[in-house]
Amino acid sequence: MRDFEGYGRNPPDPRWPNGAKLALNFVINHEEGGEESFPDGDPRSENALTEGSTAPVKGRDLAAESMFQYGSRVGFWRLHRLFTERGLPCTVFAVARALERTPQAAAAMREAGWDVDGHGLRWEMHIGMEEAEERARIAEATAIITRMIGTPPLGWYTRYAPSLHTRRLLAEAGYLYDSDAYDDELPYWRDLRGTPRLILPYNLAHNDVRFQRTALTTGEEFFQYIKGAVELLLTEPKGRMLSVGLHNRIIAHPGRAAGLAKLLDWVATQPQVWVCRRGDIARHWIAHHAP
Repeated sequence: MRDFEGYGRNPPDPRWPNGAKLALNFVINHEEGGEESFPDGDPRSENALTEGSTAPVKGRDLAAESMFQYGSRVGFWRLHRLFTERGLPCTVFAVARALERTPQAAAAMREAGWDVDGHGLRWEMHIGMEEAEERARIAEATAIITRMIGTPPLGWYTRYAPSLHTRRLLAEAGYLYDSDAYDDELPYWRDLRGTPRLILPYNLAHNDVRFQRTALTTGEEFFQYIKGAVELLLTEPKGRMLSVGLHNRIIAHPGRAAGLAKLLDWVATQPQVWVCRRGDIARHWIAHHAP
């Protein structure tokens, strides 16, 4: 059943650590190598969220393949440097096949102490999948991420559209929470067949996909856009959570990454902002806001 009111006029005080008013979570989407491609036996090349995504290419798109490879060959490492040089944590939404094909990146994630959530066996939507197939894909993705990172993923985010079974299957697979929701700015509990289920909402508004949809064109615009969101949330009563979505093949291009670097430097000067991993938020909510 859909809930149109949620917390309503009385959202809870999240009581973030050290008196922070905003839990700010940067999410790197690690997808390159998990997309549809001819070498993997698919009938077409994925070109979503690439610089040529409006090009009417049918069949194999070598340009799109190369743009995905930029994300893993160059983009990831630029983002890794931006965060580790500043000592800032982040979360990775990892497509399992992509992680398996980039063991150096997986090692860097482990060394940095980032948390790695599941983002599918491949970069694919689960809507319409048969339940048995989806269960098997979640199990295989979980096993790959656990092997590559050393610990099982706590959370999961499906590419845009989950199925009607996804949340239940994730709970059965042992996931602590999922982020397949866009309906709030705070975590919340939802009843799942009589058992409380933790949801950490995500959002696509504060996300570098805006570059691909021509809403943003420069790194400076990205900086100002996210900075404005943070400033507004700091003025609101109690506290909020903000997810900022990043992609190796989008924000990591130099002209855009300059804006991200500026944003990270500015965020570090804000004492009421708690820059954290997604798992940190989940553990805090469980400890302080029991269902």
